[in-house]
Amino acid sequence: MTESAATVDQISDQTPTPRTQRLFISDLHLDPDQPEILAHFLAFLRGRARSAGELYILGDLFDAWIGDDALDDPQVASDYRRVTASLRALHEAGTRCWLMQGNRDFLLGRRFARASGCRLLGDPSLVRMADQSILLMHGDLLCTDDIAYQRFRRRVRNPLIQKLFLLRPRQQRLRIAADYRGRSRAATAAKQRAIMDVNPRAVIKYIARYQADRLIHGHTHRPGDHPVSLAQHQCLRQVLADWRYADGKVQAELLVEEKGRWWREPVRSAV
Repeated sequence: MTESAATVDQISDQTPTPRTQRLFISDLHLDPDQPEILAHFLAFLRGRARSAGELYILGDLFDAWIGDDALDDPQVASDYRRVTASLRALHEAGTRCWLMQGNRDFLLGRRFARASGCRLLGDPSLVRMADQSILLMHGDLLCTDDIAYQRFRRRVRNPLIQKLFLLRPRQQRLRIAADYRGRSRAATAAKQRAIMDVNPRAVIKYIARYQADRLIHGHTHRPGDHPVSLAQHQCLRQVLADWRYADGKVQAELLVEEKGRWWREPVRSAV
């Protein structure tokens, strides 16, 4: 079962660290079949991430996660252990890491959190940064026009369904995950692009509910900054970029906050 998410108070009351930058990333979709992205992320954890006080990973760190016992699977354990060890090393170096489950890795749980030093972050979570209320989400909850996906999401997030799935043999879960990934790609290719983007009414609903000054999410793979106007409230919705390997190189980006200043920057190769 997945770990209970950290509450808003637990997040907000953390003692500040001397490092003043906060970094935000999402949708890396780490996979043994994409070694270039994996290597890029590990270099990021050894380098740029260590200059920050906090790292927020807002979902889909992994392209698929069948349960924390994936760390024991001989087919993929080596790569997963490298990620886990590198996150632990980042934590021990003084960078606090928050990890949100995405639609591909929603079974990340207590064992992975303990091994990596990450704190699991609820979706959504509201945090205070630079005198602003920041709403953090993976983003799939905002895509309400994709009715079939929302129905699927409600089903697989049911604790009983998750428990029954985790009781299956690991090899069977691997086959189910591989089949789901294939069907998901086919379904995505067949859907209209607008259906897979956020619904404006859903965005306004969440911003109004949490009185957020800024909404940060991933999932859609459509990075950008979008002002949102409510009756008596202004908000900025910032969409994080996915990490991808194309044209012989990894394309990756992060969002940075430092003392109330925000900017985007590419995650450059350490080579």
